[in-house]
Parts: sequence; structure tokens; C-alpha cells
Amino acid sequence: MAGPSFDESDAAGPPRASLLAADLISDDDRSVAADSWSIKSEYGSTLDDEQRQVDAVELLSAGNARASSEYSSDKDDADANEVEPSLLGLQSYWDAAYAEDLANFKDHGHAGEIWFGADVMDTVVTWTKNLLLDSSDNDAIKEDFSGPVLDIGTGNGLLLQEFAKLGFTDLTGTDYSEGAVELAQSLAARAGFPGIKFLVDDILETKLERQFDLVMDKGTLDAVGLHPDGPLRRSIYWDSVAKLVSPGGILVLTSCNSTKDELIREVERLTAGFWYVDHVKTYPTIMFGGVEGSRVATVAFRRH
Repeated sequence: MAGPSFDESDAAGPPRASLLAADLISDDDRSVAADSWSIKSEYGSTLDDEQRQVDAVELLSAGNARASSEYSSDKDDADANEVEPSLLGLQSYWDAAYAEDLANFKDHGHAGEIWFGADVMDTVVTWTKNLLLDSSDNDAIKEDFSGPVLDIGTGNGLLLQEFAKLGFTDLTGTDYSEGAVELAQSLAARAGFPGIKFLVDDILETKLERQFDLVMDKGTLDAVGLHPDGPLRRSIYWDSVAKLVSPGGILVLTSCNSTKDELIREVERLTAGFWYVDHVKTYPTIMFGGVEGSRVATVAFRRH
């Protein structure tokens, strides 16, 4: 990922850091980048402490960030939310990362990283369930949700385990890394959730033929955008996702590279299939470049 995201409340827009591929050559550098939003948790993360998260945020925020004043003129540009390419946009990076995580699981039982951290994951799961069930806040949302759930770019699959704990039963996770899928299957079986389905699938060339009432994306669009062909791939992403969400279904997207308003504008520009429903308003805020905002944005869209 490429640094903190800020909510739309900063009218001038935030500085956004970028990770150049040249900055991520060594294994140590790769680990720092991947650890940037991960913290110790009940799942057995191998991280030393939360200070590594703080150090990584500072690293990702340095060097290539623009001054906040530069954002006042480009917030409406089509390419305003682009970031510099990074190794985190390449499948080879994730194959190597999950091969390492899988080896650590087999040797030590570690579950690996929780992308964005456990607190964000818990917030996303609880907020999403409330969004689906609380018709008093939004009449368009079903009062009794029981439909199938898809997690795009599932990684180690821990997000779906949290949904399973809440009683969701029709759960599918996909990832283009075979190592991620093997790790997710192993972790789900260990946790007593063998019914969660995990499949090798690339969202940009998806082979899935069914549709889902709820589709989750926690960081996958960010990774898509970090590829050297990021803008084109983001367009393909929206075409694919639109085919996977059932009519009337919900897409919940969590990003650290785009604000809520940027995601809404991207949806309006690249697809006519979704409209904005709601966003998480409870994330802690931080000060960055003299501007206050949230490092993560979680936004829900409904499919026409």
C-alpha cells in the first residue's frame, strides 16, 4: 500500500505517499511495506510491536508526497487518485509474500499479516453487518441478509472467518496467489470453518460465474492501482466487480490509497452500475501535513 488515506473532510486534499519499485528491493524493505498496516493480534502475527506500524507509516509518507496545497486544483481530475507503481502491484510480490507466510504457518502456526490491522478488520465486519441489517438507517438495505458473500483478494482469509463467527454461512474467498489460497484453506480448517470456500481467481480475469449479494474488498483495489498499468487495470476491475455483485447487492471497499470522495468519483466515472450507500465514520483520525483525516476509508456501494 502507499500510505495513509484521508477522509473527504479535507477540502484541499491530503498528501499521498507513493512506493516506487526501486524502494522495495530487499526482503527487509518488502517486509516493512507489507507490515505497514499490520499489528499483533490473536492470530499470531510475527510482528514485534505496534511501533513497526508507526515506523512504516512514516517511511511510506516520506520522499514522494506532494504538499497539501497542490491538491486543491486536481481533486476533480480523472487521474487525481493515481499513485506511483510499486512492487505491491505485482503478483510476483504477493506470491513470494504468501509463500513465506505459508512456510511460517507450517513451521510455527502463524497466520500472517492482517492487512490494515485487526482493528480495521473488526470495524469493517461489524459495520458491514449493521449496514446490511439496520433498515432504519437505510431503507434500501435488506432487513434480513442471508445471501452469498465474496471476499476479493482474500489473502489469508481471516476476514471471512470473522463473518463466519457472526453466522454468515455462504462464504467464498478468491485470490490470484495460490499460496494465499492454500494458507486461507489451512487457517479456516484449523479455526473450525471448513465450509468457507477459497478459490484461485484473478479479479481482472475472473472465472466466477455466480453473483454475490455482498462483495468485500479490503486493499485489493489499492494493489491493482499500484501496478505499472494501474489506471487501465482499475477500469477492468470495475467491469469485473460489476458482474459479480447481484442486482441490489452491496460492495464494501476498504482503501488506504483513496478517500471516500475519490472512490465515489471513480465509481461514477468508470461504471454506471453502483451508487454510494454509506461509509465508516468511526476510524481514528491523524494529522498529516497539517491536515486531519483517516488513514483508511471504507465505503459501501449498492448495485443497480
